[in-house]
Amino acid sequence: MNENSGYDENNSNRQYPYQPMRELEEPVTMGEWLITMLIMLIPCANIIMVFVWAFSRKEKKSKSNYFKAYLIYMVVVVVLYLLLVLMLGISLYTISNSYYY
Repeated sequence: MNENSGYDENNSNRQYPYQPMRELEEPVTMGEWLITMLIMLIPCANIIMVFVWAFSRKEKKSKSNYFKAYLIYMVVVVVLYLLLVLMLGISLYTISNSYYY
C-alpha cells in the first residue's frame, strides 16, 4: 500500500465469487394500475383492498411495497389530523370558558 494515496495495490484485482442474477419480477402493467385506481375509488372496498394488496404474498412486490408505503403515509396523515382536531378543540374550549369570567 502506498502511504500517500491510501490505495492498496494488492487488492485492486480481487475476484469475487460468481453470484447468479435473480429473476426479475415482471412489472405491474398500466392496465393493472388502471384497475387498481378504479378500485381505489370505491368507498369501503378501497380500505379493504389496500390491506389485501399490501400484505398479500400473491401480489407483485412493487405493488405490495407501494401499498405498504401508502398505509404508513395514511397513518401519519390520520395522526396529524387528530392532533389538529385536538388542538382546535382545546383552543375552542378555552375560548368559550374565558367568556364566563
